Amino acid sequence: MGVGKSTVGLLLAERLGAGYRDTDDDIVAAEGRSIADIFVEEGEPAFRAIEKRAVRRALAEHDGVLALGGGAILDEDTRALLGPLPVVYLSMDVEEAVRRTGLNVARPLLAINPRKQWRELMEARRHLYEEVATAVVATDGRGPEEVAGAVLDALELKEA
Repeated sequence: MGVGKSTVGLLLAERLGAGYRDTDDDIVAAEGRSIADIFVEEGEPAFRAIEKRAVRRALAEHDGVLALGGGAILDEDTRALLGPLPVVYLSMDVEEAVRRTGLNVARPLLAINPRKQWRELMEARRHLYEEVATAVVATDGRGPEEVAGAVLDALELKEA
């Protein structure tokens, strides 16, 4: 979260001449409310079930650049669906994450003590990201254009 997946995803789609889709946007559109509201009103397990359906649908319908929410990887079925696909894990360190996400942005999993929460989330998730990643691209100190270029290089893709 806060790594720039939406911005980089849009740039990649543009450079590849492909469509772009973000499952977080799909969820907000389908539910008619923010992800933060879903977390507050229904809890994380309900959100994860919604997210799992959204990811499955997007993978079946979309063949361009797809951005997934940071917790989508927690689901074993989702990881299996991602297995044969080119997947990029955009990584960053905690200080960069806190700088990018800020404290006033609606991020339900970082509401209290963002540095500690981010570290705990990453400790729980990093191995899962790495498990499905075809490539890992560090975003620390890089702008979106540079990250997009690094992704293309890592996947050995050519711009359209």
